[in-house]
Amino acid sequence: MTTPAAGWRPGDAKRATRSMIRVDQAGEYGATRIYAGQLAVMGDRTPVARKIVGMANQEERHRAFFDAMMARRGVRPTLLQPFWNVAGFALGAATAALGPEAAMACTVAVETEIDKHYAEQLEALGESDPELSAAIADFQAEEVEHRETALGAGAERAPGYPVLTRLIRIGCRLAIETAKRF
Repeated sequence: MTTPAAGWRPGDAKRATRSMIRVDQAGEYGATRIYAGQLAVMGDRTPVARKIVGMANQEERHRAFFDAMMARRGVRPTLLQPFWNVAGFALGAATAALGPEAAMACTVAVETEIDKHYAEQLEALGESDPELSAAIADFQAEEVEHRETALGAGAERAPGYPVLTRLIRIGCRLAIETAKRF
């Protein structure tokens, strides 16, 4: 009898696709937690908060898509989901506590990395998984829209914008690589 692991070879496309789905679900979950943290601090009545509510609703739709895909395809979630829950909320709350521009700077940093990540995934997928590719392309466009919204809302006026966004981008890259493996 052959176990699934016994038949796996490096570069296995099915395993790579499962990893993509896992990391994308984790990322979308993290985004919903970041926005939840920001809204917990800011409330939902200011113009910036209303923008965050709209972006959060889109992130929730993205997460729900990946949740359903994981269930259909038998992909397990990242083992670090409880960490993303706390870390995402804390990042959102901390940036919102610095002010609305810092909350928007967080969005710029995160969405810059997600845009790059999704572009890499689309290139790797090619035409091998049309359902996943179509969703990633759709979500990528919305993530770019979020970044542009955040820039338009004054993200670059955040205190320490270059340092803040650099640190968040490094954290995003680390989260992506970690979620691929665990």
